[in-house]
Amino acid sequence: MEREAATAGVTAAVDLSPAAVDLCRVHHLPCGIRQNGAAAVSDYFKPKETGVEVDGVRVEEAFFRGRKLQGATIALPDGYRGYIVEKKNAGKDKQHLEGEFSNFKSRAEFQNITYWNHDTTPSAEDPLPRCFHLLTVANAMHKPVTAEELANMSSMQNQSN
Repeated sequence: MEREAATAGVTAAVDLSPAAVDLCRVHHLPCGIRQNGAAAVSDYFKPKETGVEVDGVRVEEAFFRGRKLQGATIALPDGYRGYIVEKKNAGKDKQHLEGEFSNFKSRAEFQNITYWNHDTTPSAEDPLPRCFHLLTVANAMHKPVTAEELANMSSMQNQSN
């Protein structure tokens, strides 16, 4: 007997009002950690500068559970901020009875992120730095087109015909 999949959507509200904490360091580790709460991270995770620079970024070294990690700190693109959010509550949305409604609250924000590789030196070809290229493409695609740009494009098309 087959069960029908729910077709209801999920609605969420995110409160990004100024957070109480501005984080200096945010780390993206190449592993999953099943911990949901406070941890004395700085007591055990102690990154050190290596003196090596790749693609204009300083490489750091750290060990996590006995495994060597190599990382690099990169800034988020201009105009963007990162947020750590916490889910406040879940329940049924009164306006959309079929859908689920969630509220999220900003707990901290950050401007830089340190990502870590397990077996390789960080580079501009890593997935995290490369994903920021999408923001440049999205900005270009959504940038308003001026009347002058339209006229230039029309004249270029007429010249090619």
